[in-house]
Amino acid sequence: MALILVTGASTGLGRDTAQALAGEGHDVVVHVRNRARLGDTADPGRWAGVVVGDLSVPDQIEDAARQAAAFGRFDVVVHNAGVLSGPETVTVNTVAPYVLTALLEKPSRLIHLSSGMHRSGSTDLRRLTRGTASYSDTKLWVTALSQACASRWPGTTSHAVDPGWVPTRMGGAGAPDDLVAGHRTQVWLATHPDVTPATGGYWYHRRTRDPHPAALDEEFQDRLLHALEHHTGVPLG
Repeated sequence: MALILVTGASTGLGRDTAQALAGEGHDVVVHVRNRARLGDTADPGRWAGVVVGDLSVPDQIEDAARQAAAFGRFDVVVHNAGVLSGPETVTVNTVAPYVLTALLEKPSRLIHLSSGMHRSGSTDLRRLTRGTASYSDTKLWVTALSQACASRWPGTTSHAVDPGWVPTRMGGAGAPDDLVAGHRTQVWLATHPDVTPATGGYWYHRRTRDPHPAALDEEFQDRLLHALEHHTGVPLG
């Protein structure tokens, strides 16, 4: 069985992903923003551990990484946490996955939550430091980060998942896509022994799609990694 970290696991896709993985017998460590949020996660006794931290606060991202590292090397890290709008969007959606990935020992598998909205994202990385990034921008950048890890870390597979517009608290009750299919793709990528492509996939309901061309552009990936390192002071390694 695998040791798996799932961020943003108190509600929605993160909770469903964590519960499904634990139900398969895996050792699942869940990340929640604060202890009160753990009460929203059914059967808290089933978790192998809990990491607490507000991923919109840089110091708490690093503290969350330290908490997670105490469990040892993860087989899988699912970067599920995300927000739709507000000044913390870039920090939660892009900076936090970058910093956690950089500070944790390299896992066997990385899974990043993307969105179909990444296709309207901007490659203007000045938005990262100015705090003017849109949700679409941050999802383009985390998709490019996923691709960068896939091409630069030969011992780690890295994928991005578009769960669709699903009826979570963030997506709204009227969202038309299948919530179950959304989390099943993350579970499948975390556990299935044979995935094609083995790394660097952009997935929607267990099928690959072409991401925004910038996400595949190594020059843009390099610029993004440089901007994130400069912004956070943390090298990817």
